[in-house]
Amino acid sequence: MHHAETVFLGGPVATMDPVGSFTDAVAVREGRIVATGRAEVTELVSGGTEVVDLRGRLLLPGLQDAHVHPLYGGLQRIRCDLTDSESEAECLRRVADYVAANPGSGWILGGGWEMGLFSGGCPSRSLLDEVTGDRPALLINEDQHGAWVNSTALRLSGVDRDTPEPPGGRIERDERGRPAGTLHENAVDLVGRHVPPIPAAEYVQALLEGQRHLHEQGVTAWHDAILGAYLGYPDPLGYYRELDDAELLTGRVTGSLWWDRTRGTEQIPELIDRRALAAGRRLGAHSVKIMLDGVCENFTAAMLRPYLHGHGSGISYMAPDELAEAVRALDAVGFSVHFHAVGDLAVRQALDAVQAARRANGTTGNRHQIAHLQVVHPADVTRFAELGIVANLQAEWAHNDTAMTELTAPYLGEQRYRRQYPFRSLRDSGALLAAGSDWPVSEAAPMRAVHVAVNRSEPGDEAPPLLPEQAVDLSDALAATTIGSARAHLLDGHTGSITPGKCADLTVLDTNPFELPRSEIGYTGVELTMIGGRVVHSADG
Repeated sequence: MHHAETVFLGGPVATMDPVGSFTDAVAVREGRIVATGRAEVTELVSGGTEVVDLRGRLLLPGLQDAHVHPLYGGLQRIRCDLTDSESEAECLRRVADYVAANPGSGWILGGGWEMGLFSGGCPSRSLLDEVTGDRPALLINEDQHGAWVNSTALRLSGVDRDTPEPPGGRIERDERGRPAGTLHENAVDLVGRHVPPIPAAEYVQALLEGQRHLHEQGVTAWHDAILGAYLGYPDPLGYYRELDDAELLTGRVTGSLWWDRTRGTEQIPELIDRRALAAGRRLGAHSVKIMLDGVCENFTAAMLRPYLHGHGSGISYMAPDELAEAVRALDAVGFSVHFHAVGDLAVRQALDAVQAARRANGTTGNRHQIAHLQVVHPADVTRFAELGIVANLQAEWAHNDTAMTELTAPYLGEQRYRRQYPFRSLRDSGALLAAGSDWPVSEAAPMRAVHVAVNRSEPGDEAPPLLPEQAVDLSDALAATTIGSARAHLLDGHTGSITPGKCADLTVLDTNPFELPRSEIGYTGVELTMIGGRVVHSADG
């Protein structure tokens, strides 16, 4: 008999199999799950077997993040990090502290600031000037759709009152028409392209930090939603390949190759070549990311009807005929398409494009998906299941915060407000749900996102929940974070559930959230993360 190398006993095991069953033990050998259930597992224990006592804590398949940017998140953690700042004053204090701790004359880079902390959602260059002096500063905002820059950065980049609005971007201006300090969408590149080259070693360090942080949160596999240059960030693909070739890539990584909206289908041969380049030991890229719109807070999410108070209908980055042709051509050569769609017009355009591809190509087996899904027209909810499109949810966004109550709700109106983040409706219609953090847009904390999916409010938040009728059950939220995300990215053949024969990718929580009050789910931590039978994170150090 071949004995197990590691067994888990003494606690509940959520298998995430098709019927959502539980068991009470798991055995691991040579990186694979070899048995489940106490009777069978205990027979595989020998003197050399490591026995992990769960002590009533929940064991899950390894958590998977279906939409994340670990390079961006890692860079933010090692640069001027404004994540979780609670006020304008705290943001400025953190910048001042970073400047003091990192003297010199170089660019101040970082980000993570939240629009809701500043008047009108747009911080000014004069505020930043006070704490940065003559050093240029470029700080990406929390949602990765804009940046806060100071006067020196604008001057060095030649951006002034005469600079025209770039296609797909907007410059916030003061009453005299001068750049006020906030740049939206493609306008960020007006400054970002003037940042001096960053040493490759810093990007490798950042990606390793991003990986470490994800493992700390129980994540064993993830989908990097942009493999390409974006918003001043470099293409992560080469750095992933470097880590994978050196066997330093411990997570299982899939990614979406970036679709250049300034070009057409002539770029597809290059994408096919990049897909081949991405094929590695723990790396693959079988999908293409198409950005269809922006975000609601700066009125760039594409809407079927205009925002209230004269803010237009948002930005559609691709014409419907161009989008349909791109999706048809990508689908025909085996690419899944990963859409960014926040507004109801963008969501409909994505659905229409996939429908047209299905008609042209038949059922190809590609797993197209739409991420973000903030505003979805009721007529479009059932189309996800009908077309086999994955609903990729960023659950942590579905709560009432300042960005929602001050920068979004007043401009959507009551009807569209009630159509936001329709998780329950999508689930009930039969759509496959996957879950992603979009870190560093929001925290890389799957159990916090699970909490919001179940409660429609953040842990400890006293604000009213956001449309509580759209909450999902804990089991559904955990399924989206495990087997649902695995299915979305073609990893379900060997991960996503605790099934004999699958990889031993496992996450042990520090409690059993099924025994907690719903209001406490978000405080659940991670005790241990295992990938292929190897422990990559332990709370014990």
